[in-house]
Amino acid sequence: MTVTQDPIAAGAPAFDATTGYWQEIVGADALTVPVDPPYSRGYPARLPDGRYLVLPLRGVPGDSERCVASLIANHASLEVVDALAGFMAERARAFGAEVVVGLPTLGLAFAPMVARGLGFTRYVPFGYSRKYWYDERLAVPVQSLTTPDAGKLLYVDPNLAGSLAGRRVLVVDDAVSTGQTMLSALELLARCGAQVAGIVVAMCQGQRWRERLVDGSGAPIPVACAFESPRMRRTPAGWVPEAAV
Repeated sequence: MTVTQDPIAAGAPAFDATTGYWQEIVGADALTVPVDPPYSRGYPARLPDGRYLVLPLRGVPGDSERCVASLIANHASLEVVDALAGFMAERARAFGAEVVVGLPTLGLAFAPMVARGLGFTRYVPFGYSRKYWYDERLAVPVQSLTTPDAGKLLYVDPNLAGSLAGRRVLVVDDAVSTGQTMLSALELLARCGAQVAGIVVAMCQGQRWRERLVDGSGAPIPVACAFESPRMRRTPAGWVPEAAV
């Protein structure tokens, strides 16, 4: 694979271009990266059926000593997205949701298929693009690990907000890492009068999100995922999960 210098982590080691990643799910015998740390350029995420999706490593903004495994769903093959959505739907079934909400941008790659897998005929998309009839009272600011700049707003179409009031909602996104984006979604759902039945993502990244994603009583909001990936720290031997350092 072509090697490029990561643009967001000055001084960090070179990382692979992502062109060849996220295109297939493989068995252990076909892995081209080690199952166990230290890792060099890719992380093998283990899926519920025992197969693996190899993810590229990417630097953390402002910290050349740390990196994360990356998943960009709209760069992935349709086969990979379909498989991950299937795992997500199966793991979210126990939440007993009445409505599925998809979060932008990459959560919208999964939400339609998760909704279909759960037997729904539609889902409610949140978005970052404001239509002229939108209501500013149904908008909240949002930030994330990969898009840290302030100023972006998360919207729900007022015509769809009423379908969420008083109903058990399943929130679908591509990943949860710091939990910052999800907090914004939860605030917007509260404004709509919705009850959050649970959250399902393709990737749970690290553990930082756990302390943030709680309900009004402080109890954890149920979260399910297709796979987990650790946040990592650089060592002389390579990248290793933070907990192992």
